[in-house]
This record gives sequence, structure tokens and C-alpha cells, in this order.
Amino acid sequence: MTLVGFLLLTGVVIMMGTHSTSRYEAEKRTASAPRARHAAEPASAPVSA
Repeated sequence: MTLVGFLLLTGVVIMMGTHSTSRYEAEKRTASAPRARHAAEPASAPVSA
């Protein structure tokens, strides 16, 4: 019975770690991607004086 509890708890911890890691990777990809609004602006925009 103790072995079953240990294996079940280990499985839950692994599932939680996998979910957390995938969420972190998705947030990291979103943060490092260039924003479309800034990328669409021309590089040599006229400057008003």
C-alpha cells in the first residue's frame, strides 16, 4: 500500500513539473518574440521638429 501511494505521489509531482515547465517555456517564447506593431513601423520614420 505504501508503494502505491509513493508511485501515485511521484506521478503527480512529475505531472505538475511538466505542466509548469511547458508554461514557463510558452511565456519565455512570448516574451522573446518581437511585437508585430513595432516590427511594422518603418525604420526611417520622419521626425517632427
